[in-house]
Amino acid sequence: MATIESLLNGAVLADSPSPQLDAELLLAAVLGKSRSYLRTWPEREVEAPMAERFLANLARRQQGEPIAYILGHQGFWSLDLEVAPHTLIPRPDTELLVETALATIPATPAAVLDLGTGTGAIALALASERPAWRVVGVDRVDEAVALATRNQQRLNLANVRFHASHWFSQLAGQRFQLIVSNPPYIASDDRHLGEGDVRFEPSSALVAGADGLDDIRLIIANAGDYLQAGGWLLLEHGYDQAQAVRDLLTANGFSAVESRRDLGGHERISFGQCTHE
Repeated sequence: MATIESLLNGAVLADSPSPQLDAELLLAAVLGKSRSYLRTWPEREVEAPMAERFLANLARRQQGEPIAYILGHQGFWSLDLEVAPHTLIPRPDTELLVETALATIPATPAAVLDLGTGTGAIALALASERPAWRVVGVDRVDEAVALATRNQQRLNLANVRFHASHWFSQLAGQRFQLIVSNPPYIASDDRHLGEGDVRFEPSSALVAGADGLDDIRLIIANAGDYLQAGGWLLLEHGYDQAQAVRDLLTANGFSAVESRRDLGGHERISFGQCTHE
């Protein structure tokens, strides 16, 4: 019978940037234990069905499938979220959007909208930090709405809800103090679409036209109709798109337009304030 140590030593993940971490995460999940347990009890034997499941998951990872899809969950902010192949995997860079949103308007009651919510990561993080906010998350994909709702129910956050809408299509008459979005922003011919985890993620959550700005243009052009006077629009975008997004915000009448840099030093989000009465 295989031991924890022998299974980890035999794990081969040649193309993974973090092969040891990946193997430990996969084995810990199969055993229902922590990674520290693996290091503490390397000589423990692993029953054959569990070893076989580990090797099967290892093979999936060797083919490039993201760890988050194999495990079915991903950490984001302070939350553990269910994920699935019909949604984008929440990424640490997007936490900058959450941080900026929390700093943009007060913690007093406010209506907040998350466009293209996916797993619900952004909406749920905001709702968890701001109990007085009423957060709405929308997505055009019914399966994503169902997934986000399951995350909301498991986290027991009563101040957030999710429903289907293609951007603003089902939001007529509603106004918000804050709109946030991590929309698709990759150009259709970007070579990175054939590399790494994104090969397995839904293209509808990644690609936005020839220059990657189609959805951002649509959101900026229409957001003013759904923002209260003085409300804010915050957008995540590509590492080289900040100037184009700032120009779009300014051209559409937004004021106080700025960008913020992620941990890698790239301008990752841009935002502006609605000036209409």
